[in-house]
Amino acid sequence: MIATESLSKRFPRVTALDRLSMDIGPGVTGLVGANGAGKSTLIKILLGLSPATEGRAAVLGLDVATRGGEIRERVGYMPEHDCLPPDVSATEFVVHMARMSGLPPTAARERTADTLRHVGLYEERYRPMGGYSTGMKQRVKLAQALVHDPQLVFLDEPTNGLDPVGRDEMLGLIRRVHTDFGISVLVTSHLLGELERTCDHVVVIDGGKLLRSSSTTDFTQTTTTLAVEVTDNDEHPDGTRALRDALQARGIDTETGGELPGAGHTILLTAEGEETYDIVRDLVADLGLGLVRMEQRRHHIAEVFKDEPRQEPETERAAAWAATAAAQQKEGGAR
Repeated sequence: MIATESLSKRFPRVTALDRLSMDIGPGVTGLVGANGAGKSTLIKILLGLSPATEGRAAVLGLDVATRGGEIRERVGYMPEHDCLPPDVSATEFVVHMARMSGLPPTAARERTADTLRHVGLYEERYRPMGGYSTGMKQRVKLAQALVHDPQLVFLDEPTNGLDPVGRDEMLGLIRRVHTDFGISVLVTSHLLGELERTCDHVVVIDGGKLLRSSSTTDFTQTTTTLAVEVTDNDEHPDGTRALRDALQARGIDTETGGELPGAGHTILLTAEGEETYDIVRDLVADLGLGLVRMEQRRHHIAEVFKDEPRQEPETERAAAWAATAAAQQKEGGAR
């Protein structure tokens, strides 16, 4: 669906993309990176809206440098920023976007009604969008990206500004875009937990460089760390401490749960084999505690940023920016 080769985008003071090479196939793909990592810049290049400084990229087999118009006919785009005219209804706006994508009037109206129903805005479709909540505006932006039945959609931070319920609903819609309609999705986010739940494949970029690209299951494979949570009783008002002491007496080192749910009440230990599960079970029973959970911990995408060394030290990156700026000023291209 998408391929880049040594793709770079340099501005006078910043390198947004630095020799980025990757391949993205069908399905739902998450593009992960901190704010400023180059995600939005990459999408604009892939849409043919911004030229790359060097390198090549293709979307659906079409060269972004020469066939941007054809790409935009086949691709939907949901921008991050608020871009909706407040005095226009959702129906009027989405019909207009459908007509701009080449649909005839009747087909545009029919597709608009179907798409707004799909995103959950059918009852509110005739209201001016200036009175919409943030969640409703995000749904309109998603609808206009889907209305012309694209092969691929780019969703730039689609859950921005949404409350937890709104985020869950938006993530469900994103998943259905692929499962129900067969449209592939590239979704950007800096909220890594969202992408673990939604995406088949994840691409991680940092400072415009590729850190990792692999399936979500590879990212979130299980570890040998066992998470154990117990309840208290009258004899042991602090059941967690009692179990920890008992485990340490058996020579099993433990630590607290850290970022896991139930942090402070969860014990982490290394499972050497099935006998570790038996020891935990027997000790919990001997102490008369209630066992809330005993499960293997899974890796998280966030660990990539902790474990992977940065591709380029800050001092080297600053020197590269300075060199780029100097070269562009010399050529008269500084902005």
